[in-house]
Amino acid sequence: MPPARPHKSPGDPNVAALLTWFLPGAGHLYIGKTVAGLLGFAAVWGLYWLGLELSAGMGFEFLNKELRGPLAPALAPELGNLSGLLWQSRTYGFGPGFPRVFPDTVYIGTLCTACSGILNLFLMVKAHSDARGLEEPGLGQLPVSGVCLLGWLVPGAGHYAQGRRTRGLIVFVLLTGLLVLGTWLADASNLDRERHFYYWGGQLMGGLPAIGLEQLWGHPEVRGEIKYAEAGLVLASLAGLLNILAILDVYSWGEARALEGMSSEGGATHRAKAEEASA
Repeated sequence: MPPARPHKSPGDPNVAALLTWFLPGAGHLYIGKTVAGLLGFAAVWGLYWLGLELSAGMGFEFLNKELRGPLAPALAPELGNLSGLLWQSRTYGFGPGFPRVFPDTVYIGTLCTACSGILNLFLMVKAHSDARGLEEPGLGQLPVSGVCLLGWLVPGAGHYAQGRRTRGLIVFVLLTGLLVLGTWLADASNLDRERHFYYWGGQLMGGLPAIGLEQLWGHPEVRGEIKYAEAGLVLASLAGLLNILAILDVYSWGEARALEGMSSEGGATHRAKAEEASA
């Protein structure tokens, strides 16, 4: 059988990822996947717009005055959607300079803007993978970006979907357990972005368990000293940060399997495409 003729890469994968960071969906438009680009833009920016409407753009007013500065929002999850972050910073900023009453939907609104930033990170992974041909049909595995997203939503679920079930269960038990332990030690005071702006962002990387805990027990009224509040806060945030490492492991394993699929019989075209894109 003659070797398959290599297909030209649709674009540089790094450029596709960066364009997606600047504007959701732009990376897919760059590599010629118009429908995916438009759907990505609608999902990511639609979620950010909804968050701004629900929170009246007051999310960054959670920051204490001494923490407010030009780069302060850059440490928030919203950074994943750069255009959204810049729009919010320019249009709403830190508010008028005096305390205001937050709307009743401010917490769900800021959760939406934060999740928009995180969702766009996985859209960046998809744009990068699509440019390399890692998510083409016939490679014998789930899309890399999809299992990474699954690993954020439920810690360990990405590993489980890849067939690494023991590791997935271990990740789920350890990270979810760490999140629950931290919440218990902090008496749920960690589940409040207004009180712990940056720690909350790290904790959100725990996915649905973190979101679920906040919806159930978040924003409690603190009437006295919580003895182990700081320890609980650190542990809960650490659970989310450790999940980032778990997601990177999911990506690495998925990428390796996709490249193996390209090297198998009938995968020569995909392999040449990825090698050209990575050059």
